[in-house]
Amino acid sequence: MIASKLLLSLGAAVLAGAGAATAQQLRYMPFGDSITEIVCWRSKLWQRLRTTEWGPGAVDWVGSGRGENNCGDTQYDRDNEGHSGFLAINIASQRQLVGWLQRNPADVITMHLGTNDIVQQNRPVNEIIAAFTTLVGDMRTSNPRMKIIVSFRGPSYRPPSLPSFPSPACPRPSAPPVMMGRREAPLRSHDPKTEADVPRFRTHQVAQIIPMGFGNYNGQIQNLNRAIVPWAQGLNTTESPIWVVDQYTGFSGTSDLRDGVHPNNSGDEKMANVWYPAVVHAFAVARADKLAQLAAPDIPSAA
Repeated sequence: MIASKLLLSLGAAVLAGAGAATAQQLRYMPFGDSITEIVCWRSKLWQRLRTTEWGPGAVDWVGSGRGENNCGDTQYDRDNEGHSGFLAINIASQRQLVGWLQRNPADVITMHLGTNDIVQQNRPVNEIIAAFTTLVGDMRTSNPRMKIIVSFRGPSYRPPSLPSFPSPACPRPSAPPVMMGRREAPLRSHDPKTEADVPRFRTHQVAQIIPMGFGNYNGQIQNLNRAIVPWAQGLNTTESPIWVVDQYTGFSGTSDLRDGVHPNNSGDEKMANVWYPAVVHAFAVARADKLAQLAAPDIPSAA
């Protein structure tokens, strides 16, 4: 009898531990157009994360697609929500992200959109920004505590002074959004728990979508880039922070693109290097948030 009770207790403990581990696992959605879908920066980013605390088991990459660009990597988690040729305004107006997130909920999402809106239809910046607002609303409807990382593409510029990259140990960054610029030196491994080891970023540069290698689109892209900063500031919240990262600075529209639009190997490497510290930070914030929610006592409703 005692042995049976002991076995039952041990079994319950194992199940409870497994349930807690599953509850703590993060879900990350790479979201965008073909620069998210038929590329290899996702493979390179996954490989960088693989041997860290954010590797397989800790973070599940999610999405309805598994497209890539023959990256030669058979290991990485290909799940993503990249859709070649899609416009931000159409995804927003047709509420496509709503269904994608219903099928694949996420805790952290990266967004690289706007290229097709400009190249295919020359849509005005205010329409693209309005679409971004709708998309953020859809993200937060799916998960009110969604952690959002937005990338922009275009020539660099000097925005207003904004906070530098904080310690990932801080569980809930406050507004305005953190501006994560491209590093001057190569990224290095660091312990996200220590403030002294957090990489520093130039706060005058922000990550918008990568430059085009043909046509006369970069002027309009630059206008979109400039609009992203105040837009992100206006929508940033403590529970669902928005970070803006720099995918332009140091990215060549000639030598880092294979066809004038999509990154080649060097471009993929540069994009992965920029995403890496941003997603590591977002993962740390999301995990701390989840643990806090799990630890919070259930408060019975008033009769």
